[in-house]
Amino acid sequence: MDQLRVRIVGIGTHLQPVVFLRSDSSVCRSEGLATQTRVSLIYEGRELTATLNIVTDHLVNEGEIGLSDAAVNALGVQEGDVVSLQHAPAVESLHHVRSKLYGHALGRQAMQDIVADVVAGHYSDIHLAAFVTACAGSRLDEREITYLTDAMVRSGRRLTWDHPQVVDKHCLGGLPGNRTTPIVVAIVAACGLVMPKSSSRAITSPAGTADTVETMMPVQLTTAHMQSVVETEGACMVWGGAVSLSPADDLLIRVERALDLDSEGQMVASVLSKKIAAGSTHVLIDIPVGPTAKVRSHAQANRLGSVLCHVGEALGLHVQIHISEGSQPVGRGIGPALEAQDVLAVLRRQADAPDDLKQRALDLAAIILEMGGAAVPGQGRELAQRTLEGGQALDKFMAIAQAQGGFHEPPVAGFHHDIVAQRDGVVAYMNNRFLSRLAKLAGAPADAAAGLSMHVRLGERVSRGDVLVTIHAQAQGQLDYALEFFNQHPHEVRVESEFV
Repeated sequence: MDQLRVRIVGIGTHLQPVVFLRSDSSVCRSEGLATQTRVSLIYEGRELTATLNIVTDHLVNEGEIGLSDAAVNALGVQEGDVVSLQHAPAVESLHHVRSKLYGHALGRQAMQDIVADVVAGHYSDIHLAAFVTACAGSRLDEREITYLTDAMVRSGRRLTWDHPQVVDKHCLGGLPGNRTTPIVVAIVAACGLVMPKSSSRAITSPAGTADTVETMMPVQLTTAHMQSVVETEGACMVWGGAVSLSPADDLLIRVERALDLDSEGQMVASVLSKKIAAGSTHVLIDIPVGPTAKVRSHAQANRLGSVLCHVGEALGLHVQIHISEGSQPVGRGIGPALEAQDVLAVLRRQADAPDDLKQRALDLAAIILEMGGAAVPGQGRELAQRTLEGGQALDKFMAIAQAQGGFHEPPVAGFHHDIVAQRDGVVAYMNNRFLSRLAKLAGAPADAAAGLSMHVRLGERVSRGDVLVTIHAQAQGQLDYALEFFNQHPHEVRVESEFV
């Protein structure tokens, strides 16, 4: 086992630990190490599996090993510390991945083995990409999805609450600006139900719920802090990755994001594993359906809803499905801060608040209130609306924010550009996927204030020169990049003289 001094090289490799050795080092020669070799580092009883990169300059010297930021954080070392290096042991669960790549079904133990190795850091990004790809599309059957969900729950912490019913909701996404969760949480918690909401960051969209909420309050809470907020306020709005709920999910999501890939089976496992791990007993799943939404037909929505319900039931979770209209963006904002501004406008009962976002949030809150027994069947909508319009929802939202570390107004971008109608007519078409891509090119979600403001709705009459969309960016270069992309696809937001 070789002993090497640590050099912190200051290279960001996201969540993948990477180490660096000189090509002419005695360690590389004696151990036969090459680029992409998987190695194990040991330091004070802690062990880390990392990917090796070989360098030919003086980034590291003889007798040193360079560590990326992710490797430094995972191993807890400082500059000059001495670590032991050896070849990483073979990852036995990879034969399950290879089996799946060849079309064979995975059993319960196989899924447990794979997920355990993923969480332990034994899988490189290449291995993770192979597993994600093997499970993409509809390659997981219902039994495999149940096994994967259960394995992901077991991979991390599982919260318990002193309440017989704990409610939650999730939207399957694909609909820009559909940021109902903060409004729903505020309404439901104000009515006395317990709703510990943990959310993901964006995968392939310009904003996830955690990204949006983070522009208004801290979301990276410890488990103890999260539990304290729920005990005090009955609800929270946190990033699930910070409280170790289904940690395998965050590792898989990172690869899915890089591949720009959504897998139906992994999506079900992702959603339900985090709900179960958060201690939920009753969950509402919103499935928007539209020609450019993630789910394109009611038949697909019904099939997916059936899988969600069956997998949930198999794991002791009551799941209810709500299919909603998904032909166009919701609200005005697309991007973390812009969506947060819409949320606040609804909660603050501003006259210009987007009504479609408000009505969607009320619909979902009504179902949850009835699921949780806070309202009798048929009376949930009235209670939700009364709670919102009476200001109790806003008060609860601000109380949650204060308990999580304090409220702050969302940031505003420094650069803007209006896209205007080139003719008189009717707004006849909007491509949700194109608009999401446009917002991402403007900088969202990494730049919280970046994204789009939508000024029109489908079927609305406009005149030449009316503003259709405003692009927001944190830098002129990103604004120019997004505008160039729009100019290459000018018909993805289309005005026609009449419907055809």
